[in-house]
Amino acid sequence: MKAVHFGAGNIGRGFIGKLLYESGFETCFIDVNRNIVDLLNEKKEYRVQLANETKDETLVKNVWAINSAEDPNLVVEEIAQSDILTAAVGANILPHISNLIADGLKQRLQTSNNPLTIIACENMVGGTDFLKEKIYEHLSEEEKAQFDKVYSFPNAAVDRIVPNQNNEDPLLVQVEPFFEWVVDESGIQGENPPIEGVTFVEDLTPFIERKLFTVNTGHATAAYLGYAEGIPAIHEALANQDIKEAMKKTLQETGRLLIEKYTFNEEEHQTYIETIIGRFANPFIYDEVTRVGRSPIRKLQANDRFLSPAKQYTKAFGEVPEHLTKAIATAFHFDFEEDPDAVKIQETIQDEGIDVAIETYTELTPESELFQAIRKQYEALK
Repeated sequence: MKAVHFGAGNIGRGFIGKLLYESGFETCFIDVNRNIVDLLNEKKEYRVQLANETKDETLVKNVWAINSAEDPNLVVEEIAQSDILTAAVGANILPHISNLIADGLKQRLQTSNNPLTIIACENMVGGTDFLKEKIYEHLSEEEKAQFDKVYSFPNAAVDRIVPNQNNEDPLLVQVEPFFEWVVDESGIQGENPPIEGVTFVEDLTPFIERKLFTVNTGHATAAYLGYAEGIPAIHEALANQDIKEAMKKTLQETGRLLIEKYTFNEEEHQTYIETIIGRFANPFIYDEVTRVGRSPIRKLQANDRFLSPAKQYTKAFGEVPEHLTKAIATAFHFDFEEDPDAVKIQETIQDEGIDVAIETYTELTPESELFQAIRKQYEALK
């Protein structure tokens, strides 16, 4: 079986590529990093190391790579012969690879009508939908109809911490032991792709929100609280009992919402929360609070990890979530000078005041109870 995977970075190699190898696929990585592409073609293998005490390693074999900037025609040919197509390139890069994918899928139709599944493994809601939309911009109406009969574009939720790293072996990737890859099987043509480690579900929404409101909310909360205390790394922040307790209470609020909304088993969800906290506290992963807290404008958007659960909680229970509100307020104090978003927020606060900043970046109206609670918490944190 042949896999084509866009993105030969740490997530692509350490997470997706590893599972594809363990599922029996030969994987062609597509990337524009000439050094990584050349090394993959030279070695035909790379190591994935777990961030744990024993540093368990897996040797991933049967891999090669193509530089899409230099050899786009070869990429098209590989897609035309593929049995699964995945991507982990970052949401902003998906539009830039859509034309190549469209061309490859068109060529594939000339020789095969076998079903093919395309999955965007991105840290975003509706990632594959977004990729499909961009691919279909390159198609005629007739081609769209043909694609609909053969190709599947299921959304996915992916979760694995792959910290920033600088290894002597450029192909070595260190990853945390925990991972989760959940795929919506409801629209898949034919059989589900035979990828070991993937959980296929009929409705992805509960899993997306569970991850967003637990992993992403918790991670960002630890980052902003840690930054406020001058703590450089996430695991060090979790060693601070006040921060750990504050994050836990925040996740208990989002957990209350998730349990109410999706009828999750309460005991199982509490275990999930403890697992997430344990992952962040892993001393073998050095993850800077400034990296995890980066891009606060995106994190403060109405549909993201803070405001979405806070608004839903307020509506569901008729009360403002105290600890989630404090986490939001702490994000407005994130003044890391090397982060453009943080600089922009601080300039808004300085020039126009915190009220304008809250309204601008959260889209809350000043008269709302949640707005007032965030403002009160912000002032209390000064």
